[in-house]
Amino acid sequence: MELLIQTLVAGTLLGGVYALVSVGLNLLFGVVRVINFAHGEFVMIGMYITFWLWAGLGMDPYVSLLVVAPAMFLLGVLFQRGIIQPIQSTSANMKIFATVGISIIVQNLALYLWGGRHRSVSTEYSTSVLTVGGINISVGRLVAFIGALVMVAALFYVMNRTMTGKVLRAIAEDGPTAVLLGVPVKKFYFVATGISVMLAGVAGVLLMPFTSASPTFGMHMTLIAFIVVVIGGMGSMVGSLVGGVLLGAIETLAGTYISPSLQQAVLFALFIVVVLVRPQGLFGKGAGTEEVGLK
Repeated sequence: MELLIQTLVAGTLLGGVYALVSVGLNLLFGVVRVINFAHGEFVMIGMYITFWLWAGLGMDPYVSLLVVAPAMFLLGVLFQRGIIQPIQSTSANMKIFATVGISIIVQNLALYLWGGRHRSVSTEYSTSVLTVGGINISVGRLVAFIGALVMVAALFYVMNRTMTGKVLRAIAEDGPTAVLLGVPVKKFYFVATGISVMLAGVAGVLLMPFTSASPTFGMHMTLIAFIVVVIGGMGSMVGSLVGGVLLGAIETLAGTYISPSLQQAVLFALFIVVVLVRPQGLFGKGAGTEEVGLK
């Protein structure tokens, strides 16, 4: 029983980061209508920036958030301007091909620049644990979970309580009508993509104290994010949060009680079951929903 609780705690804490990554992916799809297969690569970029700030300047990973967050937002704006905007009016397949191409380019560029060696940071809290009721809790995972919840809560506030958020919701609900009402939709596409990429980069920062960066790490995170989005419901922020925590717990349980080599197989089995039984996801209104779910 103690091992079960220990495993569930570790998986749940990791799931918070999965949720943060998935919320950004959901936001981009809901507002800009782009399924970004390069989303995990932005997590990987955030991890590498954090590593080099630590290795080169001795900057604490959490302090590097002050650099990584604005840098990733700017990268998101450039991504929207240089890659997405030129193909905005094309078919969904074209957008998928474009983002898959970006994913491959970024992976190979990282491999060329930094090699295939895994890189990690080493701080006083990297291996620190808290013991609560006989259960050991990784400090890095705990901080990552809390940080992810804070970021998701901040996004939820922005989407519900600010004019920018209301405009983004309006575009997500009915983009053509928003255009007719004079909303500068293209400008808000930059905002949505910037926030989406920034959230991915922040997730990368939160992962670094207990995870190593590698050129192929982004592929893993992209797969995780898509599974979370499908399980939680396309367009649902609440679904991404619940789905991320659930997936983190299931992944850790599978690695502990079945086999680490079968973790992804278990996740994809769950993915298939959800698609067959409830294709709209746990919190989706209906199959194919495109609502940016804030309900």
